[in-house]
Amino acid sequence: MFQSSDRSKSLQRRLLQFMDQYIYPNEGKYAEQLESAGKRFSPLPLVEELKQKARSEGLWNLFVPTEFAQFSPVGGLSNMDYAPLAEIMGRVLWSAEVFNCNAPDTGNMEVLMKYASEEQQKEWLMPLLAGEIRSSYAMTEPQVASSDATNIELRIQRDNDHWVLNGRKWFITGAMNSETRIYIVMGKSDPDNPDRHKQQTQVLVPKNTSGIKLIRPLTTLGYDDAPIGHAEVEFNNVRVPFDHVLLGEGRGFEIAQGRLGPGRMHHCMRLVGAAQRALELACQRAENRSAFGCRLSQYQSIREDIARSFSEIEMMRLLIMDTCQKMDDVGAQQARDMIAACKTSVPIMVQSIIDRCMQIHGAGGLTSDYFMAEAFNYARWCRQADGPDQVHLMALGKQVIQRYGK
Repeated sequence: MFQSSDRSKSLQRRLLQFMDQYIYPNEGKYAEQLESAGKRFSPLPLVEELKQKARSEGLWNLFVPTEFAQFSPVGGLSNMDYAPLAEIMGRVLWSAEVFNCNAPDTGNMEVLMKYASEEQQKEWLMPLLAGEIRSSYAMTEPQVASSDATNIELRIQRDNDHWVLNGRKWFITGAMNSETRIYIVMGKSDPDNPDRHKQQTQVLVPKNTSGIKLIRPLTTLGYDDAPIGHAEVEFNNVRVPFDHVLLGEGRGFEIAQGRLGPGRMHHCMRLVGAAQRALELACQRAENRSAFGCRLSQYQSIREDIARSFSEIEMMRLLIMDTCQKMDDVGAQQARDMIAACKTSVPIMVQSIIDRCMQIHGAGGLTSDYFMAEAFNYARWCRQADGPDQVHLMALGKQVIQRYGK
């Protein structure tokens, strides 16, 4: 049986209390401020206020892994210890930002912890850890199948003591946000290198650099995910100093692999929280709603949907915790089989669970009166984010065949 440490259990209690006191009571206010905001991709006063409370209570940068304990007020947590905390945050989709634990900033901060120089960390990592700025990770491109990162076409060329970037990116989370100050951009610097995995480089590009054009905000199933959002971005002769390179020329693919594993797990952790909350709401609805002379909870089909959802949530938790244990024991790279299993199982299972719970809520389940429609959208786009399911299934299948086929 998986057990959280005493420190994690204490943080869980404190986080649950914070959610009860400050997050759930403010869901309506959050929606009101978002709708009334003059600029949809700007910070909301409510969130900025709650960030200060979270930080003062030590519920800040909880995502920071153990090996980088110096960057977290709680001293860094293992994947096993962070998973239940992320699940709690996942019950309200916007709450992770309150604790400085939201994507894409968590992944970007881990990149800067792992690969950035001391100067780069001072300029970009420290303000991100303080919640003073936001960031974006620019990898996906509209004109190529970006699930194969070697397809990336944005050109990064050396020009004396500068890099020059030309190309287009899209679904760049956070790029529209007014507080975003830095992009981590992946492009092709050595397209003729015979090693396809050494053709790419990643560079740090300040958002205010000349030549960057925000084309448009993008939607997923009609949601623009403001105030963070996703954008299409064009780079036209964007010049940054040579020392803005991350880790070194030709090591972009390596960085991408190191970044995406933990990020995929954070999405899965949060999704379980969304599914659990949807199940709880469905149970309450079933007990308090009547049709054809009896409560919904008395109908066999409703009970079956609830039972199936409960079982699937428990299965997802066990899979996630098993994966976290392996990541803690041998690292994300060696746990890539389990990460792939989570990535391809959890989002689609959560999508199905939320769909059932929406159905129990009738037409209301499709509206913004409940959190489920937006959570469904989150689960659905997670099947594309950080690599589509098909790519992970292909890689996982290959691994399993190699393991047992001989």
